[in-house]
Amino acid sequence: MTERTTLTEVRPPVRHWPVVDLPGAEFDPVLAELMAEGPVTRIQLPNGEGWAWLVTRYEDVRRVANDPRFGREAVMEKQVTRLAPHFIPDRGAVGFLDPPEHTLLRRSVAPAFTTKGVERVRGKARAMLDELVDELLRGGPPADLTSAVLTPFPIAVICELMGVPAGDRHSMHIWTQLILSSAHGKEVPERAKREMAAYFSDLIGLRENSTGEDVTSLLGAAVGRGEITPEQAVGLAVLLQIGGEAVTANSGQLFYLLLTRPHLAERLRAEPEIRPRAIDELLRYIPHRNAVGLSRIALEDVDVAGVRIRAGEPVYVSYLAANRDPGVFSDPDGIDFSRSPNPHVAFGFGPHYCPGGMLARLEEELLTDALLDRVPKMRLAVPPDQVFFRKGALIRGPEALPVTW
Repeated sequence: MTERTTLTEVRPPVRHWPVVDLPGAEFDPVLAELMAEGPVTRIQLPNGEGWAWLVTRYEDVRRVANDPRFGREAVMEKQVTRLAPHFIPDRGAVGFLDPPEHTLLRRSVAPAFTTKGVERVRGKARAMLDELVDELLRGGPPADLTSAVLTPFPIAVICELMGVPAGDRHSMHIWTQLILSSAHGKEVPERAKREMAAYFSDLIGLRENSTGEDVTSLLGAAVGRGEITPEQAVGLAVLLQIGGEAVTANSGQLFYLLLTRPHLAERLRAEPEIRPRAIDELLRYIPHRNAVGLSRIALEDVDVAGVRIRAGEPVYVSYLAANRDPGVFSDPDGIDFSRSPNPHVAFGFGPHYCPGGMLARLEEELLTDALLDRVPKMRLAVPPDQVFFRKGALIRGPEALPVTW
């Protein structure tokens, strides 16, 4: 793929993106139109102010995400057009820091998200999942897979990794759901964010001399050594906790696809060795969020795909669009379990690559193994068009997934 060599100052029209609630795993038709209009377009989302550039081509997305000339910290000074009525990260949070501060803060929790750190929770995660599947089977069909397994399992795992006591999991879940919703206006999610931050402030404060391997212990120790501030530690803890529940939505879409396309589930039962590769393909395919995530600001004039982006202008990249780039993925709108290589960017790219990517893969593999093998006759208990997806959510997933067996 070669970038355009002819630079243009002709700006495309600003496209209003209403971002409606979409059924099932349908790809956003507005995003598809924007991709067809060009690799760099302009959008206006339902909240915030003004317009922003949207970058959709795979190579351009990776370039912008990894280019220090596009910064996150400068976003805090602007009312950038955005999907949510509230602004999710707080000042100093890792999502809106740039290197070197960003690098230092990420390094403080890195041990929890390495292969060793993730493997530390594998045994307990599998045991918790087995208990949930036992309860599912004891209760008998029909059942809601979302409430029975797909919600409590990721909550338990992320809380285990974070060092949040089991008794506080429910509060974490409620706060997270409110923060990740655009359906309650501004004040409700802002209050939930303040309450979660206060909780983590207390927990991290108690662990300033800890030698534990969980995230809040690592953050407490880093604060105690003076490497990061308490505010930075709390901001990172909030984002990691919220991100951990994205597995609920992703696994809901994953199993929705397997249950509405039974031939895919049957193949995974017959060929368990291909499951890790299949999960990667499903992660590439799933439209895991509505619209786009967090923006960046051009810190100087930058040319992208032949378009001049001026200093101070906001830019979004779409990982969903990049994962459907026909120049990189053959038959991008199809699901191909034999796809190899599969360089998808479902977990982002560059310095802000999702630190929980390895943990999410572990959870998806454990869920797939447990539910395909232990409930081999599982199928939808309702027609596919009666599986209702969450409304007003930033992260897409089914509200409930009724199953029988």
